[in-house]
Amino acid sequence: MSHHNRKIWAFRRENGRVGVRNHVAILPVDDISNAACEAVANNIKGTIALPHAYGRLQFGADLDLHFRTMIGTGSNPNVAACIVIGIEPGWTQRIVDGIAKTGKPVAGFWIEGNGDIATVAAASRKAKEFVHQTSGQVRVECDISELWVAAKCGESDTTTGLASCPTVGNMYDKLIPHGLYGCFGETSELTGAEHLAAARAATPEVREKFMKTWQAYQDDVIEANKTSDLSESQPTKGNIAGGLTTIEEKALGNLEKIGKKVKFIDVLEPAEAPARGQGLYFMDTSSAAAECCTLQAAAGYVVHIFPTGQGNVIGNPIMPVIKVTGNPRTVRLMPEHVDVDVSGVVRREMTIDQAGDALIDCIEQTANGRLTAAEALGHVEFVMTKLYRSA
Repeated sequence: MSHHNRKIWAFRRENGRVGVRNHVAILPVDDISNAACEAVANNIKGTIALPHAYGRLQFGADLDLHFRTMIGTGSNPNVAACIVIGIEPGWTQRIVDGIAKTGKPVAGFWIEGNGDIATVAAASRKAKEFVHQTSGQVRVECDISELWVAAKCGESDTTTGLASCPTVGNMYDKLIPHGLYGCFGETSELTGAEHLAAARAATPEVREKFMKTWQAYQDDVIEANKTSDLSESQPTKGNIAGGLTTIEEKALGNLEKIGKKVKFIDVLEPAEAPARGQGLYFMDTSSAAAECCTLQAAAGYVVHIFPTGQGNVIGNPIMPVIKVTGNPRTVRLMPEHVDVDVSGVVRREMTIDQAGDALIDCIEQTANGRLTAAEALGHVEFVMTKLYRSA
């Protein structure tokens, strides 16, 4: 069977998108609503709270990103229904209205004038209603190419650029031409290979947009805030222990994730949903694993592929994260975190083409409901990106 003709069993949402999980999310607008959201999730089984640290006194582009992330998270096709709780009604309703555009069940509650106890009680009743409404939804047959699959790498080492990242690239080369949406990011981590990334842009306009985005990250984030250099941050201690001594070495391996054939068709802001149709997208993100995954899930991606060398345990509460490693030592010492073992590549027992096929098999199984290692181990890291200090 050709890869693009593969079928999966997934949830067809009201807006036509395909989801692979069926969460009822309890979403806090702001940090001071976390306790109420966690109380609702404790009351009603089958729900998941997404506590975070922000949402008060943000403004400008930072506030826009906050709303985009909140609305995008609730809109993700892996979320069947959403409860939104905030301290006051204005921002709460703004998020509810944004999520409601998908057609899925969503309701908002606020604490001012009500208090935690009354808010939790009312939200719990609605959450229970949503659980009954959505838990009986039946998976339907869909094409695997209807999935939106994001990727980033973490705790990279020499095997990442030789095996696990090329495995992701091989998967993208096979599936994107047939309809799959792909996404890569990690803006600072492309330093030293930015010219190679730019060369993979589909048009001169996209290339220019990418280079402006990359340069802005260098100028406004890295150069504006560094002390002497990025030692122990880029590359990390784990990267250095794994043989990557410079950011340029790391970048060349990172870029293997986008394959050999596919060109990226647009550059996305953090948490921005792609709007140019199927294809590969670049998203302007931090290289921090939980932040990047949170932004990609907020953009609508439903499965994440995470190549790792030294071993990274990251997960996400609404988007299953598939771990791929080519490091035999990581397979041996951290086997409970590995979904796809491609260490045969470095032992010359497996080709990149075979590794890509193995990854596609795992994507199919995950889309059909198989829990990833991170899901089974309870990794639900949800980390918002903040652009600058609040007012």
